[in-house]
Amino acid sequence: MSTTADLLKGAAELFPDEVVTQAHVRHLDLPQGAGKFALITLDNGLDHTKPTTFGPQSLANLDAAIDQVEKEAAEGGIVGVGVTGKPFIFAVGADLKGLEVLKRHEDAVAIGKGGHDVFKRLAALAVPTFAYYNGAAMGGGVEVGLHCTYRTVSRALPAFSLPEVFLGLVPGWGGCTLLPNIIGADRAVSVIIENSLNQNKQLKGQQVFDLGIADAIFDGADFLEQSLIWTASVLKGTTEVVRAEVDRGEAWDRAVERGRFIADGKVHGAAPAAYRALDIIAQAKNGDLRQGFDAEDQALADLIMSGELRSGIYAFNLVQKRGKRPAGAPDKSLARPVTKVGVVGAGLMASQLALLFARRLEVPVVLTDIDQERVDKGVGYVHGEIDKLLGKGRINQDKANRLKGLVSGSLDKAAAFGDADFVIEAVFEEMGVKQQVFAEVEAVVPETAILATNTSSLSVSEMASKLKHPERVVGFHFFNPVAILPLLEIVRGERTDDAALATAFAVAKSLKKTAVLVKDAPAFVVNRILTRFMGEIQNVIDEGTPVETAEKAVEPLGLPMSPLVLLELVGPAIGLHVSETLAAAFPDRFKVSPNLAAVVKAGKRGFYVYDSGKPELDPEVAALLVQGDTVLTEEQVRARVLDAVAQEIGLMLDEGVVAEAQDIDLCLITGAGWPFHLGGLTPYLDREGISERVNGKRFLPQGVASVPA
Repeated sequence: MSTTADLLKGAAELFPDEVVTQAHVRHLDLPQGAGKFALITLDNGLDHTKPTTFGPQSLANLDAAIDQVEKEAAEGGIVGVGVTGKPFIFAVGADLKGLEVLKRHEDAVAIGKGGHDVFKRLAALAVPTFAYYNGAAMGGGVEVGLHCTYRTVSRALPAFSLPEVFLGLVPGWGGCTLLPNIIGADRAVSVIIENSLNQNKQLKGQQVFDLGIADAIFDGADFLEQSLIWTASVLKGTTEVVRAEVDRGEAWDRAVERGRFIADGKVHGAAPAAYRALDIIAQAKNGDLRQGFDAEDQALADLIMSGELRSGIYAFNLVQKRGKRPAGAPDKSLARPVTKVGVVGAGLMASQLALLFARRLEVPVVLTDIDQERVDKGVGYVHGEIDKLLGKGRINQDKANRLKGLVSGSLDKAAAFGDADFVIEAVFEEMGVKQQVFAEVEAVVPETAILATNTSSLSVSEMASKLKHPERVVGFHFFNPVAILPLLEIVRGERTDDAALATAFAVAKSLKKTAVLVKDAPAFVVNRILTRFMGEIQNVIDEGTPVETAEKAVEPLGLPMSPLVLLELVGPAIGLHVSETLAAAFPDRFKVSPNLAAVVKAGKRGFYVYDSGKPELDPEVAALLVQGDTVLTEEQVRARVLDAVAQEIGLMLDEGVVAEAQDIDLCLITGAGWPFHLGGLTPYLDREGISERVNGKRFLPQGVASVPA
């Protein structure tokens, strides 16, 4: 029978590159004469930018610390044990790099068992145990605290979550079993399922306390000191900890059903993690912790060996690492300072851009348009959005006044842009209009000013071709809604120079956007892939497949919304325009749908009406549709759509539209909200064998976003 030490030693050998967390034990005398206390501090020896994690060696260190305090507790040398973290960080869970290298199911089981075996020793000590959540706590960091008798939380704590389902795992070191038994199933479903699937939403310290996860909350400045005073009062019996009774009746079952409804809405059954977590929560109703921990071990091991988890970790690494160090970006020392921004246009997109530039760069931003009414409307929109931020308490009155003062409008481009360093156009998507705008702007801006275009599909090189200084023109393509979607496609035209490009990347970073360098090719990355994807859906509808069948065909991918709902969000007219651009560039693969053209001509905003609360085909749209008599099944539609997308991605990589397949995935995740369990898209196409069937090879090597061979 393997001991915990044996399990962890074997796991540590598989993972030699672990950043090891120490578990330092120190002793102190509690206030009020409450007795001698052992405090375990989790610390990897690095600053707060390198959060503390639990790999196998780190768990072994905690295990050794518990050996020590267990002996002291049994001998009566201490009255309690506390666990806390280094400054600003409690602990952020399992070291994901260790999961990526696992090749065997039994090694994955060992990781689950190792964590459980160490953490549950805290609950078995002869004295009460206390977790002091002093800083960021996620995953296993949250779970180690759940095994303690009592918990306190800092009011300053910025991020607390069980993000495992978001990545394709379950909270497998006690989270699924213990949390519902502490705060009830409904609240546990919110933390484990709902928050995870809402882009890994984090809780703040106050919310952790309000949910009942922590028994007391203290200010950040003297958090540990106050926690120890509270601990003394609990041990002396002067403070009684009262928790709400957990409802183990129908409310528990309803909570699990609510979780399934949320999971169905988000992943449509396409990713297993949420459902495995809900099965364990359902089972935890009987309060049998051992049975729950065993179920967590099995679920954890099964999911660690799944393609979805490997895709989830790959996607997480893309966003956290590659997204912060863009491939192909020039040396940042070449970037020019930006002290004033001009926005050509004052429509909705231009106004959203003005708001973003003002908030993030905190420099003057001037909008221009063809008449005063439009200018006033654009500036009014920005000021109104700033007032909303003030109303929600996101900014104070002083900040609101300052931001409003930065945003103005003018009809005179020379006056507006004469001292601007960066001017972006967001006008009608027509080449002649954009060329004229740039000619007017170039005539009045300083020679060092960068000219950026927010075009979604037109050639940046052609737009710049008639200018005296085409080298300063760069594509700067945002995604709608601008405040929410992180992606910024930065397009290098044929003559764009390194200074313009470096400035664009520097501005993107200041805007807190994920910038990806893309070649000046029709529709760049996201719109080209989405247009091919939606174009095939449109083609099968035109040929005769019912709308409902075509839409349901791609449900198993677990996308955030169906293709035609997405078309509604983008706007049918914009979708039509991009398809026309691509059909002109690649007529063999892209078509302009006559039915989509008819929908746009009729002024319809989409294919659906929502009279019953859910989408139903608009009878007026149904009357417009002219269909053939070729009816495909859902499976046939799905195969056709995915084959088309795999072909398009292969061609884009051959053309050098981006540096690598990883950039395609980063664009889809951050620009189109594609789910982490797909890894963007190329890992899924590899996993399903589609890449090899269509292109004769995988997009990614075996072991990248997949289980190593």
